[in-house]
Amino acid sequence: MRNVHFEHRRHEDYQSCWDYQEEVFARIIRTKMDNRDKPDDQQEIPENRLLFVEHPHVYTLGKSGSEDHLLIGPQERERLGVSYYKINRGGDITYHGPGQIVGYPLFDLEQFFTDIHRYLRTLEEAIILTLHEYGIKGDRFEGFTGVWLDPDDPTKARKIAAMGVKCSRWVTMHGFAFNVNSDLDFFGRIVPCGIEDKAVTSMQQELGCVVDMAEVEQKLLANLANVFDFDLVD
Repeated sequence: MRNVHFEHRRHEDYQSCWDYQEEVFARIIRTKMDNRDKPDDQQEIPENRLLFVEHPHVYTLGKSGSEDHLLIGPQERERLGVSYYKINRGGDITYHGPGQIVGYPLFDLEQFFTDIHRYLRTLEEAIILTLHEYGIKGDRFEGFTGVWLDPDDPTKARKIAAMGVKCSRWVTMHGFAFNVNSDLDFFGRIVPCGIEDKAVTSMQQELGCVVDMAEVEQKLLANLANVFDFDLVD
């Protein structure tokens, strides 16, 4: 059984958490590279680490994204207290903020499976299972990443969890953003994930009440451990 070290970084600035991800990411890759020069019985097992965090209001733009999808300028961002970063993950623009579970798996996929599409589908599955525990039917939308509600109805399809990852030497970083009690107004100031004609939702929006974040985090953590088949190490 593979181990994953879990850290809840609480409420953390985006840049600080990104810097920490880069540090862990580099450390995992360095361990893998060092192992190439060692006999099998002396090789070190690269660590796997999973971070949960709630960021202050922030927009992030992936490598393949368009700045045109950010609909407000610096002055409006300053007024709203929202920061903006161009980052090195895949995908387009998204929003992170209070009431949202942002998950950053820093996994050595050679300990799991070397298939990035399967990796994304497995992240989606953990969120779908978590939603099911609250009576919400999450699903996949062919041609798009993330978790959606009513994807078969173009007039109702709405996204509840977005994904954007980086993978190098089968080591992952960045991850997913799961809207629990998110302020959805912030999504109205971007073209979320570059998709112009689809809405964004949250658990609070669907259930009509504020949801216990800590409870959702625990359920999501258990589902991630189950679908990826790992043991948690605090």
